[in-house]
Amino acid sequence: MNKSKPSSYILWAIALLLLPLLLQSVGNAWVRIADMALLYVLLALGLNIVVGYAGLLDLGFVAFFAVGAYVFGLLASPHLTDTFPWIAAMFPNGLHTPLWAVIPIGAGLAGLFGVLLGAPTLKLRGDYLAIVTLGFGEIIRVFMNNLDNPVNITNGPKGLGAIDPMTVMGHPLSRKLDLGFVELSSVTSTTTCSWRWSW
Repeated sequence: MNKSKPSSYILWAIALLLLPLLLQSVGNAWVRIADMALLYVLLALGLNIVVGYAGLLDLGFVAFFAVGAYVFGLLASPHLTDTFPWIAAMFPNGLHTPLWAVIPIGAGLAGLFGVLLGAPTLKLRGDYLAIVTLGFGEIIRVFMNNLDNPVNITNGPKGLGAIDPMTVMGHPLSRKLDLGFVELSSVTSTTTCSWRWSW
């Protein structure tokens, strides 16, 4: 067993934690670029489990990410209460679901979509599985982009706005955080712990 591996993982973790602070000094645009790059790294790691370890050529992997992301966006923004009066009547102060409640809901719904896709395609392998999963990914993309008419559920290609920021111990990460030895701007805080998107 190679003993240098755990120490290299620790060094990489420290470097990734310091990356937003270093990029912030050269501009917020670089923090956003690193944010998106690291998000795609997470997706690639998940794809590596499906393709690399399981040996299944799944080209619609990102559709499950989209389902979970839209669940988070819908439950942590005022979009549903603005669109549906009956939801606004049930939640007069708005539907501001905390992140730690949305994560299991989004994961569960993405898992349900995985079961719905997996059940009819269990016996497919190779190119056939790739075509079916690619088609599923495209269906989800087109579906989410067009789900703004006749009832506006996803706001179509404009995306969802006014998503609640993530809070850590009661502090919203959309505000500046002074830790004494370092000051984190809102863009750095939200980049390392949350995201906003427009699809």
